[in-house]
Amino acid sequence: MQLANPAAAPVDPIPILRDLIRFRSVNPPGEERACAEYIAALLAEAGITSQFLGPDPERPSLVARIPGRGEAPPLLLHAHSDVVPTDGQEWTHPPFEALLIDGEVWGRGAIDMKGGLAMMLSALLTLRARGEAPAGDVLLAVVSDEENGSRVGAGWLTSNHPELFEGIPYCIGEDGGAVLTVDPARRFHPVGVAEKRACWLRLTLRGRGGHASRQGWPNLAVHQLTEVLTALRDGRLPVHITPAFDRMLQDLGEVVGDELAAELVALRKGERSTVPYELMSTEDAVYLDSTIRHTANATIIRTPEKINMIPSEITVDIDGRILPGEFYVEDYVAELRALINEFSASGTLGDEIGIELLLEGSRNPKNEPEMGAFYERLTQILRDADPEGVPVPMITPASTDARLFANLGMDCYGWLPMLLPAGSRYQENMHDADERVPADAVRFGADCLYQLLIDHP
Repeated sequence: MQLANPAAAPVDPIPILRDLIRFRSVNPPGEERACAEYIAALLAEAGITSQFLGPDPERPSLVARIPGRGEAPPLLLHAHSDVVPTDGQEWTHPPFEALLIDGEVWGRGAIDMKGGLAMMLSALLTLRARGEAPAGDVLLAVVSDEENGSRVGAGWLTSNHPELFEGIPYCIGEDGGAVLTVDPARRFHPVGVAEKRACWLRLTLRGRGGHASRQGWPNLAVHQLTEVLTALRDGRLPVHITPAFDRMLQDLGEVVGDELAAELVALRKGERSTVPYELMSTEDAVYLDSTIRHTANATIIRTPEKINMIPSEITVDIDGRILPGEFYVEDYVAELRALINEFSASGTLGDEIGIELLLEGSRNPKNEPEMGAFYERLTQILRDADPEGVPVPMITPASTDARLFANLGMDCYGWLPMLLPAGSRYQENMHDADERVPADAVRFGADCLYQLLIDHP
């Protein structure tokens, strides 16, 4: 039996993070096993037993359960060990050497999400070092394949072992660490409470083909393509203010300057349909613009590869994202068709093009968690740790493994807090060259997670 030692120093997450980055768990192909074995050994040294689960022995998910004091319900901590590739990127420092330079840890996964995983491991190991038990049982799930669909990771785990998650009402995962700079005079700590879901489409444009030496044919597929791309560039789908976003605008409006506050009120009331780009950074405006409406971006365009031939058919793949709530694919497609109609010469192109559904992300049956006692505990921890900071709920414009755990009935939160320097844009390096994170920001998050494990409703 381990004796209590509350004076024991917290386990520093930075050596753990640097070790994690050095594992090249790039997906594809993944090969997360070596990283999982390292985590298992780290936990074993602290007396925590773990197991590997999954359909591919080289790509296991690690699961460990830490008994609690029985004073709170169980809690899930979920993270992923895979990272995106670095191919074609120009890095200032090698992406897998995990260099610590001027107080920053450099490397692929520093933000997404080995930094968050190191926070979780640090919090758990600090508990063990101090001989303490968490308020309730903690289930740690370090999954594979998050960056490529989650099929052999959280998707497989929730489908084949739902019993592991029985009785767990809350889960903590990635996101929520970014600091908004909507008002440079304030520091905001977003708490992820909802996610948009993917809706990938293929648009097929058809028109007259022929020899490319002739000019003047009407209604070519290429002409339709320009109209579609113009609609996606210059147009916007309708505004839908979800409950989570309404709460975010309300909380922001209480602390920002009067001019911006008035614009946020106008957004909430439906009196304006555009974000006031002129009153905030482009990055923050793009985020807000992407979370008040469904979005559509053209990512892949295919035509016959022959320079002297006018193509009779062009396909455009669309990465669509649907807001949380009672929104369905048919609603999204109808809005997209209407937008294309608005920008087409005929006024009917949107109704005429073929649209094929390629992928639909799972819809959270709960839409978003309750803003109850657990959410209030998350925000109180942030206020205690950073009295000058302002916690606000946020919608994640993309999707994470939280969507799969939410399907089991859990309230899921993106909550990996980081205390970042004012005006920093570390999230912009996620999935890009020179991904890095301040070491002290990771330590801040590890301590916040420790406080949550010790005491939560």
